[in-house]
Amino acid sequence: MAQTLGRPREFDPDAALDAAMAVFWRQGYEATSLDDLTRAMGLSRSSFYGCFGSKRDTLVAAIRRYGDLRLADLEKLVEAEPDAGRALRTAVAALAGVGGGREGCFLINCTVELARQDPEVERLGRRHLERLEAVLARLLARHVGAADAAAVTAQARALLSLATGASVMRKAGAEPTTIDELLAAAEPLMR
Repeated sequence: MAQTLGRPREFDPDAALDAAMAVFWRQGYEATSLDDLTRAMGLSRSSFYGCFGSKRDTLVAAIRRYGDLRLADLEKLVEAEPDAGRALRTAVAALAGVGGGREGCFLINCTVELARQDPEVERLGRRHLERLEAVLARLLARHVGAADAAAVTAQARALLSLATGASVMRKAGAEPTTIDELLAAAEPLMR
C-alpha cells in the first residue's frame, strides 16, 4: 500500500502566484507585507510557507512566471503576423505597453527596485531583456533580410530600450502622445 505524505494542496499554486504578482506589481516588493500576500493569495501562513517558502522566494517565482508568460505572449503575437515589418512594430508596441495601463512592466519594476541589492533579481531582469532582444533581433533580421548580426543586435537593443523607456514613461504618467512620439522615433530602426 502506497503511503501518502501530507494533505494534498487545496489551492492552485499558479493562481496564488498570480495573486502575489499582482500585489508586488501594485505595491512593490518592500511595501508588500506577508499579510498582504497571504490575504491576496487566500492562503494561511503555513500554506504560504509550505508552497512558496518566503516572501523573496515568492517574488522570484513571480518574476520567472511573468518572464516566461510575457515571452510566450510576445512570441504568439508576432507569429500571428506574417509580415515581418508589421510583426516588429507590433512587438515594439506591445513591449511599450501601448494601450495598457500605468502599471508598467512587472519585471522592469522589480529590477529597478531590487537589482542593486539582489543579484538573482538582477540576473532574472537581464535574462528577460536578453530574451526580448533576441525576439526583436530575429524579427529585424527577417524584415531587413540577411544583415550584419552585430548591427541587427544593436538595432534590437535600441528598439528594446525605446520600448522599455516608453513603458517606464507611461508608468510615470506620460501622455499617450508622448509615447507615440517616442515610438515614432523608433521607426527608422525598423526600416
